Amino acid sequence: MIEEAVRSLGAMSWGQKALLTLGVFSLTLAVSLGAVIAVLVKLPATYFRDGNLSTSAGHHPIVRGIAAVLKNLVGALLILLGLFLSLPGIPGQGILTILIGVMLLNFPGKRRLEHWLVSRPRVLPVINALRARFGKPPLLLA
Repeated sequence: MIEEAVRSLGAMSWGQKALLTLGVFSLTLAVSLGAVIAVLVKLPATYFRDGNLSTSAGHHPIVRGIAAVLKNLVGALLILLGLFLSLPGIPGQGILTILIGVMLLNFPGKRRLEHWLVSRPRVLPVINALRARFGKPPLLLA
């Protein structure tokens, strides 16, 4: 199956390859932007306030542990995928994929880094305008 796909790609003209690359790039851009928008809209307005608990805080410790492992695994895989997509000649949104992966990981200083990125003068107004467009209240920074 893979050999057949490689043969089909080899048989394509330069223009067909360019259109395929543009299509894959456009698709990954749309999916990445959709994911970022979904995450920003779903965030509680108080996400950046101190003491904000995770969504699994009320669950059994085993469920919380499994959820944390799965979330970190998906985050690590997205970072690896983003690094691959960042290579020259590979179509895709590598940086956005890496950022989504970082948002899923748990590491010391993550909240401070997220707060610093979101509090930039050009970032917060755009995020809050996007949230307003979807009927969500603005993010409240501590």
